Parts: sequence; C-alpha cells; structure tokens
Amino acid sequence: MDLFRSDPVAQPLAARLRPANLDEYVGQEHLLARGKPLREALEAGALHSMIFWGPPGVGKTTLARLLAQFCDAHFETVSAVLAGVKEIRHAVDIAKQQAGQYGRRTILFVDEVHRFNKSQQDAFLPYVEDGTLIFIGATTENPSFELNNALLSRARVYVLKSLDEAALRKLVNRALTEERGLGKRQLRVGDEAFQMLMAAADGDGRRMLNFLENASDLAEDGGEIAVELLQSLLGDSRRRFDKGGEAFYDQISALHKSVRGSNPDGALYWFARMLDGGCDPLYIARRVVRMASEDIGNADPRALSLCLAAWDVQERLGSPEGELAVAQAITYLACAPKSNAVYMGFKTALREAGEHGSLEVPLHLRNAPTKLMKQLGYGDEYRYAHDEPDAYAAGEDYFPDHLAPRQYYQPVPRGLELKIGEKLKHLAELDRNSPRQRRKP
Repeated sequence: MDLFRSDPVAQPLAARLRPANLDEYVGQEHLLARGKPLREALEAGALHSMIFWGPPGVGKTTLARLLAQFCDAHFETVSAVLAGVKEIRHAVDIAKQQAGQYGRRTILFVDEVHRFNKSQQDAFLPYVEDGTLIFIGATTENPSFELNNALLSRARVYVLKSLDEAALRKLVNRALTEERGLGKRQLRVGDEAFQMLMAAADGDGRRMLNFLENASDLAEDGGEIAVELLQSLLGDSRRRFDKGGEAFYDQISALHKSVRGSNPDGALYWFARMLDGGCDPLYIARRVVRMASEDIGNADPRALSLCLAAWDVQERLGSPEGELAVAQAITYLACAPKSNAVYMGFKTALREAGEHGSLEVPLHLRNAPTKLMKQLGYGDEYRYAHDEPDAYAAGEDYFPDHLAPRQYYQPVPRGLELKIGEKLKHLAELDRNSPRQRRKP
C-alpha cells in the first residue's frame, strides 16, 4: 500500500514526489547509505526511539514514514503545535491495540517535538520505556536545549543535513521526468535556472519543488523554464535565518569568533549572511559594541568609540547606509590588537563580590559630608593621590579590610595594553617599596 498518495491530482508536487521506499529517498547518505549507522540498525531489525534534528525541508517526516514501512510498523503521527496529552494517550491506546490484535509495533512520530512542554514530553516516556511506543521526534531546534534529559536518554539523536547540489538536482530531475511529477509536460530547466532555484531553496527540498511547481504553472508544455520567469517568481528569497533559533545563534557566534580570530573576511561574510537572512542590523550593531569591550578592550580603546558611532549611524540612516558603518566597525575590530583582560577581570571581580558577601567599605575610603561622619572616623587617613609624588599614593589599600588586594585586570602585551601593563608594574614596584602599606586588622 502507498503510504503517501491519495489523490495525486490535488497534491502539490512535493507531496506527489515523496519516495515510496528508502532507495528513492534523497539525501542523508551519512545516515542511510549502505554500512551507515541508521541503515545498519534498520537492516538488523533494531528499530529504536530516535530524534531527527535538522533544518526544514530535508525529509524528517518522510524518513519517519519510510522507517515504519521498512519495519512493517504501524505509524501514528501528532503535531506538537496542535496536540496535547489527550492525543498522546489516544496514540498509546492505538499502539496497545495494534500490538494485541496484530502483533505490530507502533511508531509515534511527533513533529516539532521541541514545542512540547516538559509535562507533555513526560506523558509518553513510560510507554517508550516499556516498548509500547517507538518514539520518533522531529525538530529544527537543538535537542539539548529544547528536550528534557529523560527523553534524550531514551532516544538516539540523528542530525539531518541540508540537501546539497547533487540531492537537489536529483529532485529536480525526478520532478521533470516522472509521470507523477511534471513528466507529462516535458519541461526543461537549464543550468542557470537550476542554479537560481538551488540558491533560493537554500538546501530545502520542499522549497525547491514548490518553486519549480510555481514556475511550471506559468511555463508552456515542452518548453524551458526561463530565467526571467524565475527572477520574477523568486524575488528576494531569503536564506535560512530563524531569529531566536539555532541558525540565528550559530551565525552570530561565527561572526563573533571571526572577529576574535582577526579574520575580517570571515567576519564580513557572516555579517552579510545575517543581513541576507533578514536579521535586524541594530541587533548586530549592539553585539559589535559588546565585541569591542570583550575582545579588544584597552588594547585599542578607540574600538569602542568606533562601534558606538557605527550603531548611531545605523539608527540615524537605516539601511543600507548604516550597514556600511557597521561593516567598517566589524573590520576594525577584526584587525585590532586583541585583549580580553577587562572582560576576564570583570568576571572575576563579579564572582568574588558574590562569594565574599557584603564586606564593609573601609573607613579611610568613606566620604565624610557631615560632622558626625567625621567624628566616626569616616575618611581618616585617606591619602589624596594628587598630593602624592607622581599623583600616586604608593602602598594605599583600596579593598575591604578582610579581603587581601587582588589583581583582576592583567593587561596583555599587545596594543595600548602593552604600555598600560608597564605602568601597572611600575606602580606595583612602588607599592612593594612603600613604608606606608596599610595593615589588615
């Protein structure tokens, strides 16, 4: 029995071309080629609970259905967007019936499983544990962030990849030649047109076939789908970029790491990718300001001012003029001397401030605006640095009484911090030689 097709005339092209068996499945050779892990498990009859993690349009749902067919298992599906505990219990009842009456295993396929909350995920755990259900979840989000540990421990995660050029070309060829596709119309797609379709699809097979079907509706039978037709249909097709999702954080991470690694070209590429995907340039401008402090710091203090100016330009001028200013800031950061000394020192200070609790400010560092405060000793023995030699009160202590002085900020020997480090070493030497070091009680 065909698991996929009911009324082929009413179905879109992507649905009509769904494979009837694993050998027709396109892509994911790293999992399904002969000798690969998932194929080996299936051929050994070791069907197990699993999670398919990958971008849209790479065949997660289709693969789950084919696994059920390959293993002669009953297939139940629920969508985490619409379903709840009630639907899960109904699937469990069907699974028990299938096992009791027909001796068949049941696969429960949960699409967009990351949308289930913890209690919903917990609802089918006992039935996965006792073998009533074989669970297959599909998600576009990182399972380690979105699924609870109990579920992850009972399912093997398989990473599905975007479809490459060979896979997408195979899909287009099948669409143009098979009768269930567009074969009867004898349409052709030239190399330039295919490259346009592939770029617009961005690794998404379903998207590729939808674009092709839309173009075929406007093309004449027996003719070639024109590049001009595709240009008018595709318009400004955006790359995959899901704000708040995995792709979003992967790309901002790649941008940040390119800057940190002093690679302006890689940084510009990821900046362009994020803009191409529809990211708000102001978000990137804010992150670039963060990079100036975290990765350049006092090795080149001008970086922070330049990044703030770029942010201001983006707000004032908008796109595309403002984006050029942000690109300027990004390349400056990538080429600037690097130091995370401020970042690391601040993190350490924050940690110790929390660990040591509410230590009192020493009396000599307190301000004394009133007579009572002066009588209580506020400000006593404070040394005004400007009155000291070289405007430095050698040996003075600026930490709480019960906390020995620390060195949180340790300049690196690069950029301006090279000079800053030399000055701090000189001041430390003055402290060591000063007879006026404050003693801790």
